[in-house]
Amino acid sequence: MLKSKTFVKKTRSGGVMKVVREHYLRDDIWCGSEICTECKQDSTVLQRDACIESNLCTFPHYLVPDTNVVLHQIDVLEDPVICNVIILQTVLQEVRHRSAPVYKRLKDIIHEQGRHFYTFTNEHHRETFIEREPGESANDRNDRAIRVAVKWYSQHLKTDESGPDGVRVVLLTNDQGNKQKAEDNGLLVYRFEEYIKSLIANTELVDRLALSNEDKNEIASSKILFPEHLPLSKIQAGIKSGSFIQGTFRASRDNYLEATVFVQGEGEDSNEVLIQGLQNLNRAVHQDVVAVQLLPKNQWVAPSSVVLQDEGAAKDDDVDGDEEEKLLKQSLTKSTRKATGKVVGIIKRSWRPFCGMLNVSQIKESTRHLFTPADRRIPRIRIETRQASTLAGQRIMVAIDGWPKDSRYPNGHFVRSLGNAGEKDTEEEVLLLEHDVPHQAFSQAVLSFLPKMPWIITPEDMAQRQDLRHLTVCSVDPPGCTDIDDALHCRELENGNLEVGVHIADVSHFIRPGNALDKEAANRGTTVYLCGKRIDMVPELLSSNLCSLRSNVERFAFSCIWEMNHNAEILKTRFTKSVINSKASLTYAEAQMRIDDTNKNDDITKSLRGLNKLAKILKRKRIENGALTLSSLEVRFHIDSETHDPIDLQTKELKETNSMVEEFMLLANISVAQKIYDEFPECALLRKHPAPPPSNYDILMKAAKSKNVTIHVDSAKALADSLDGAKVDGFQYFNTLLRILATRCMMQAVYFCSGMDSDFHHYGLASPIYTHFTSPIRRYADIIVHRLLAVAIGADSTYPDLMDKHKQSALCNNLNYRHKMSQYAQRASVAFHTQLFFKTRGILNEEGFVLFVRKNAIIVLIPKFGLEGTVFFDSKDKASPKLVFDEEGPTLKVEQHTFNIFDKVKVTISLDDSNIQHQKIRMALIEPVIPGVSVPVPEAEPQAKKQKLDR
Repeated sequence: MLKSKTFVKKTRSGGVMKVVREHYLRDDIWCGSEICTECKQDSTVLQRDACIESNLCTFPHYLVPDTNVVLHQIDVLEDPVICNVIILQTVLQEVRHRSAPVYKRLKDIIHEQGRHFYTFTNEHHRETFIEREPGESANDRNDRAIRVAVKWYSQHLKTDESGPDGVRVVLLTNDQGNKQKAEDNGLLVYRFEEYIKSLIANTELVDRLALSNEDKNEIASSKILFPEHLPLSKIQAGIKSGSFIQGTFRASRDNYLEATVFVQGEGEDSNEVLIQGLQNLNRAVHQDVVAVQLLPKNQWVAPSSVVLQDEGAAKDDDVDGDEEEKLLKQSLTKSTRKATGKVVGIIKRSWRPFCGMLNVSQIKESTRHLFTPADRRIPRIRIETRQASTLAGQRIMVAIDGWPKDSRYPNGHFVRSLGNAGEKDTEEEVLLLEHDVPHQAFSQAVLSFLPKMPWIITPEDMAQRQDLRHLTVCSVDPPGCTDIDDALHCRELENGNLEVGVHIADVSHFIRPGNALDKEAANRGTTVYLCGKRIDMVPELLSSNLCSLRSNVERFAFSCIWEMNHNAEILKTRFTKSVINSKASLTYAEAQMRIDDTNKNDDITKSLRGLNKLAKILKRKRIENGALTLSSLEVRFHIDSETHDPIDLQTKELKETNSMVEEFMLLANISVAQKIYDEFPECALLRKHPAPPPSNYDILMKAAKSKNVTIHVDSAKALADSLDGAKVDGFQYFNTLLRILATRCMMQAVYFCSGMDSDFHHYGLASPIYTHFTSPIRRYADIIVHRLLAVAIGADSTYPDLMDKHKQSALCNNLNYRHKMSQYAQRASVAFHTQLFFKTRGILNEEGFVLFVRKNAIIVLIPKFGLEGTVFFDSKDKASPKLVFDEEGPTLKVEQHTFNIFDKVKVTISLDDSNIQHQKIRMALIEPVIPGVSVPVPEAEPQAKKQKLDR
């Protein structure tokens, strides 16, 4: 049956266009129930024996939730107890339109075998489709469509007839109007909370209920703590008129009373507005999109230099934080003040389930407790739970339901428990969830697109590739690397020139556009490397086997081959799909030993020496062009093979071979970038590194000036030359410290689509164009670049999304987000393993350097461990010493001693595990000795313990 609707639409040119919309209706759509005698269906989803036991519904029943129940109570619906659920097409479409994360979670439940969730396409069923009536809102029409579908199910399954096999259909809604109309129609309908509270033997589900409006009214207090949020219509009008600014709210990690709102502008016009104080923060949560009103210039303030964290006892709603806010008052000198504003409304909430721990209330038999999130940027959340004693000491997940203007904290509900706090598996799960790293096992749909084993190279494969198996190709990687992306070769040609090849795993051969494997890789975006664990972007069969360029096996590659002279000048470049057979899989140390061993002259060693010689020339040329050589301390843990605990911690040592591999990867990326841009100027996926704004360099220039060194930042070349010449007599580590600080001044490098941007420059590499081609096993961007390059050389066919600059740009946004979160997750993993390492070490004494100076603390870097920690000079437990902070220095005078950036200090290092959730490395000053501040040097550890550690 066909329904068609015709209407007239005006075109841009002023003409009119007749539009016909067709809507097909059918009468053969299955209902999905096993008790149905009318539908002709091969399989059923809704099963009578799987019905839930309820005090309200003492009979077998199917559930039909409306849209708002799905949107707000998804945490309950995800519980395996909830089954035999009919998800109407109307509901699914509305959820998809209103919340992409909830839609994905709902789809996951529907696809979960054994859950008995059935999707019924009521919008295409002849007896359940309804037209929107004149004057009826879209929302009211959808509510009516849901009621009509429930009525049809009741009649279709003959649930009004008595009988032992009957199954009733229950509508679940929290909308009072919808409920009343359903009852008037003779439908069986309950409020969602009412139904969940009636379940037998599943009382813990009550904790997962999101608060309804009635519940919120019950716990409201009389005192108004925050200004009212403006309605969206006023916000939009204010933004249009310029009286309000739209931006992303970013809470401070170090100061819960401060945040910045990032305002995206054109090009370099992005800027930030400072927000200070509870009232001005006005219930915004980290990553919310907010509307901000700028304060008058005479009320602008400086960012706080105080480290201030809300981790004391819970504050009552009638306490507005005046004591802490006094600490925020800054000098209002023009040089330090920033544009300051206040949040006047919320445009889009960015709430998600948060990991953390419960602060059990001290009030006897209370069900209201505070939850402290693991992420310090998220406010504490008030929840109701009857299982507080069970959840104490566990990591749990909590979702926010709302934040009333009369409550200091938002209200929320319990989602699920993750396990005991402090346990390695639990903490690893927390850091993956908190950094939004997709880490679930690959689904059967994804795995179904993997090649069938045993995999062999066919004559057809060879006909489309260049056979390079005869070349002396080898790979050089960190120890234990199994996902080998790249391999190299170098040989002398008959004309006296050199042939150099970079061979990259041909992952795009195995992952074809648009299938489930490709979509999963695109969503994950990157492989995440944690300490002792790897979260793969693609299944292990590809990452560690078929795509990995292991030695002595034939593998598909995408090769970038240059002909060079002995001065590393490129004479010719060609790209080809190839088959290689790597002759050796070496670590950086093994490759270095071969190069240095004068007795070795085999083909592999000669190839490595040729590569190393050229790499040194390439690096020199890059640096002469203004490329930066920055520094960051990376640490390597030695993990116990049985306990998987860290037994040693040291900074990574970089060898010449690290630089050798890096130079050729950079060269391949630049060569490929130019090729794909020349072929596809509108849709090349490139990578740029914006130049930092001059203000970013303030701390670097002040640090250098404190040691009478001048840094020039007019260009990357000027900065590079300044860093090269920055030396202080008797202070060997000064230059490394300066480069570490310079790294902190840099902007984030990002992926972008060439047709959507005009600035391609990579500041750090001093290259006019750049991309990522060399790591397709662990970066999805490289797979797209491989596809573009393959089309450019005629080795593969194109597809629409590859040539769509808007889709490419949207993909780049996800890749940038995933890359950033992966870096944060890796740092969090290092921090956690560092805590585990120090847990068994007691108190250690180490030398370090002051990296930053704050108003009440200094940040100290310990080079031996690549570790940063804070030495606080104020304490709630004892009288604080006299502190004088000079922002211009910046310096901090503690009693009679003045601390500058890069000052050498000696500290004790220990693990403070008094707060099990926020365990941290605590540092205390030993030298310089300041009366009342410096701690006595701890006694040496017993010899027996020391010997055990050494072993």
